[in-house]
Amino acid sequence: MKKALLLSVVASTMIMAGGDIAPVEPVVEAPVVETSGWDFGGKGVVYYQTNDTIGISGAATGDLFSQEASAADAGIQLTATNKDLFAGVGAGVTVNGLATLGLENDIVSNVMQSVYGNLTGGWIAESYLTYGAGNTMVKVGRQTLPKSLSPMAYSENWNVFENTFDAALIVNSSLPNTTLVGAWVWQQNGNGMHQDMATFGKLNGDRGVFMLTAQNKSISDVTLTGSYYFASEFAAGNDLSILWGDAAYNAGGFNLGVQAATLMSDAFATDPVIWGVKVGTTLAGINLGAAYSDVQDTWAHQVGGSTSAVYTTTALDQVKPAANTWTNETKFTLSASAAALGGNITGVFANSENDYSDYNEFDLVYSTNLTDSINLTAAYVYADLDALSDTINLVRVVGSYKF
Repeated sequence: MKKALLLSVVASTMIMAGGDIAPVEPVVEAPVVETSGWDFGGKGVVYYQTNDTIGISGAATGDLFSQEASAADAGIQLTATNKDLFAGVGAGVTVNGLATLGLENDIVSNVMQSVYGNLTGGWIAESYLTYGAGNTMVKVGRQTLPKSLSPMAYSENWNVFENTFDAALIVNSSLPNTTLVGAWVWQQNGNGMHQDMATFGKLNGDRGVFMLTAQNKSISDVTLTGSYYFASEFAAGNDLSILWGDAAYNAGGFNLGVQAATLMSDAFATDPVIWGVKVGTTLAGINLGAAYSDVQDTWAHQVGGSTSAVYTTTALDQVKPAANTWTNETKFTLSASAAALGGNITGVFANSENDYSDYNEFDLVYSTNLTDSINLTAAYVYADLDALSDTINLVRVVGSYKF
């Protein structure tokens, strides 16, 4: 998610002018045509996924591509934004709709996302106001939050549509090379397999969760990010504080990252700790990477969805059930990606040891832009969990059209 989602709502204006000059007539100028200042857009999505193993993402037992083991959705998203309704006040609205196109009759037996538990319907995904003054921007209402600036509560884009939050946000860039973000987050609709996207639940009653993030880029090629979360009476009536830090270096075909976090509350016998490291380089046009993470006395899981900001997050994290059983996890990943076949191919190998089950995983993803507006992504996931009697095979195909 780009930083522009936190700083402003982008809009465009258009002025058309013209005229004709007759030899014996005065100049006649066409009047200026003023637009409303609204920018409209959207996208259509067709999403299909099948996996052959019970116990993952709620799938029934069935062969790969069978109706019993498959889920699908067709979705449409409409957006409208205006950065200056009046006196510097802007607004934005996003409406999402889902349907099955009748695929549940013969092709699939489930959906990736639902609306109030129904197969077909729509919801307001975003509805916010913005106001800018100098180097400060305020955004209030239902909105997306980016992982780079809110690592414990962010919008995920692996499913049909992103999850969103009811929040108040303030962003300031007065300090050199520094972005300061403050937020109060109240509700979210979550994201996961078969998630009801139209129902928004409170994160911490009416008290909400407070967040403060500082991101600095004063050092060349280095990005330093620190976040602090506070939720009063969150854990068994006790306050909860979360500290998260990330340092990343990226230059000359080489990148390095270190991250660490801790959760602090009187409700915990031991404060949970998360840390990770990653390294990457580019050789002969191939991007190579390796990462390691250690999550103790908790699980790596953001509140708005099924994944985390930990470097070792893989496709299995998107669909695995009962996140709180995958505690005390050590995990490493090896990855490679390159431009090929008119698109990009990425392969990831992962090994995990955790309280639920040790496992090996392999992800293979191909993505291509068929046109400036049409994207096609296909993924294959293989996993071998000690806790299951069979391996996991998962296939995902997603087509999207932006307009």
